[in-house]
Amino acid sequence: MSDQLDPAPYDALLLLSFGGPEGPDDVVPFLENVTRGRGIPKERLKEVGQHYFRFGGVSPINAQCRALLAALREDFAAAGLDLPVYWGNRNWTPYLTDTLREMVRDGRRHIAVLATSAYASYSGCRQYRENLADALATLEAEGLPLPKVDKLRHYFNHPGFVEPMIEGVLRSLAELDEDVRSRAHLAFTTHSIPDSAADTSGPVEDHGDGGAYVRQHLDVARLIAGAVRERTGIDHPWRLVYQSRSGAPHIPWLEPDICDHLEELHQEGAPAAVMVPIGFVSDHMEVLYDLDTEATAKAAELGLPVRRSATVGADPRFAAAIRELLLERAATERGARAERCALGALGPSHDLCPVGCCPARAERPAAAGADSPYA
Repeated sequence: MSDQLDPAPYDALLLLSFGGPEGPDDVVPFLENVTRGRGIPKERLKEVGQHYFRFGGVSPINAQCRALLAALREDFAAAGLDLPVYWGNRNWTPYLTDTLREMVRDGRRHIAVLATSAYASYSGCRQYRENLADALATLEAEGLPLPKVDKLRHYFNHPGFVEPMIEGVLRSLAELDEDVRSRAHLAFTTHSIPDSAADTSGPVEDHGDGGAYVRQHLDVARLIAGAVRERTGIDHPWRLVYQSRSGAPHIPWLEPDICDHLEELHQEGAPAAVMVPIGFVSDHMEVLYDLDTEATAKAAELGLPVRRSATVGADPRFAAAIRELLLERAATERGARAERCALGALGPSHDLCPVGCCPARAERPAAAGADSPYA
């Protein structure tokens, strides 16, 4: 096998995602998993679950993970890369622990992990690492051999992640009426998180106002807006905005909210807007409800024409990017030279999360980092 297609030392790839309910009876148990330890009453979870019940109790995220899984297997086969791909979730079936147990029983001992979260933050990175540590602790208690797990780097600025979003914006702009298209605003959206979590996102040297979380999203927004300008000759006004806030009102979270931003655009006389969900890998529930339902209804109420551009989903370029990330890390682990693709001003992210990176809310072990208890 050529060095360019050598996955060693890895003997498997694990696609690690959030998970979601696949029927009405799953909704409250799923939300109990997501909020475990926070003491939220079941009645409140039923209220929160209305977003899911509105769509038959089914989140699209699991189907989208299956599509990405199929795209990865197809890409690997086409490239001549013989490496099995597994799938596990944090909060619903197939559960991460069950998948890792299956992988160990299949003889997998050195596993590369791709999380379906592209940016640095506690909930988008360290929490996945904590879940990996919990799963490894369970396998250890069961007397099973422990695999080494390596989480692949953040890919927010990888060309295979950014290019499909650029094309999505161009398609959405083309769907607007010609008389408003050239003056349409771009609203780049991502999940709001507490200010305190944003400020401590990324390595310690990145901590500060918004931390790595905000800087990484701003870099991607600039990349996409710049590419749209280059390809259309039009410089569309843009802003990074937030959605899907779920915390207590007295705790500061990143703002402005997308609906508030749409109101501001209307008051300022903007003729149209394209909502660009750069913070999400696929069109899961928070895109389907918070943008396609809630924000779109707000825009209709205001009389503001809007479109929502696509996430990368199972785009073949994204599948190819994951293959590149895997092979890049494999080469690095072997001590070989690896080309690290990245666009924008920030460059490629770190391979190994350093101590103090996206610190936990409470002290908990996390795998696949410099502070991992599992070598």
